[in-house]
Amino acid sequence: MELLRLDREDAGLAVLTVNAPPLNLYSAAMQAELGEAIGLVEREQPRALLIRAEGRVVSGGVDVALFDAQPTAGAAKELFDQMLTIPDRIAALPFPTVFAAHALCLTWAFEIAVACDVLLAAERASFGLVENVIGLTPTMGGTQRLAARAGVGRAKEFVMTGDRYSAATLERWNVVNKVLPDAGFAEAALAYARRLAAGPTRAHAATKQVLRHFEHGGVAEANAHVTAIAADLFDTEDLRSAVRSFLTDGPGKATFSGH
Repeated sequence: MELLRLDREDAGLAVLTVNAPPLNLYSAAMQAELGEAIGLVEREQPRALLIRAEGRVVSGGVDVALFDAQPTAGAAKELFDQMLTIPDRIAALPFPTVFAAHALCLTWAFEIAVACDVLLAAERASFGLVENVIGLTPTMGGTQRLAARAGVGRAKEFVMTGDRYSAATLERWNVVNKVLPDAGFAEAALAYARRLAAGPTRAHAATKQVLRHFEHGGVAEANAHVTAIAADLFDTEDLRSAVRSFLTDGPGKATFSGH
């Protein structure tokens, strides 16, 4: 991979870094490398995944030449179907995913960010879905995932204006989970992701299952599945050892292996 780098830490955290200077634009090559990288973490699953970028911006958007190369609406749909698989596969990963936005984060990068479980932003970060500038609407799930976090009205405003929104604004909208200081942001995001990787990752996967049911059918559907999902955790080493640790040493002393 030339545009991305996938690193793995001994403690179980995988770090996927976008590095395609100067603007980290989405291109056919970027799409291919993203698919390859996601395939690697699907096959050899880490305990958590951090997605970040290097450079002056997270991304300046999509290489518009990619759209210019589409001869027909049918060809464009085929491209968009392929593009949509990227955030969909990230959202389906059975372990915690964290996106760290240190600066300007436009279009595809924002759509991947809201497909992650947790979105961290530096104070100076800003976000936008600016497809309207070429007469397009976002195609990688950003509109609907934004609506799931902030509501339909906010999603319409965000997409129709094409404006850039600050990290503080999106935190207020419940899109950004946490705004962190610019100084030391990369280290703070890494520490946050390491904390999730060190936690009860099988329980985190169960939490994601429950919330997928909620997204599909509300509280009633989640209630129909939560007890079975939680009960399955009694077959994990992590739960059994953590219960013993709690009874012996009190809360907060357990360590988790991810098994």
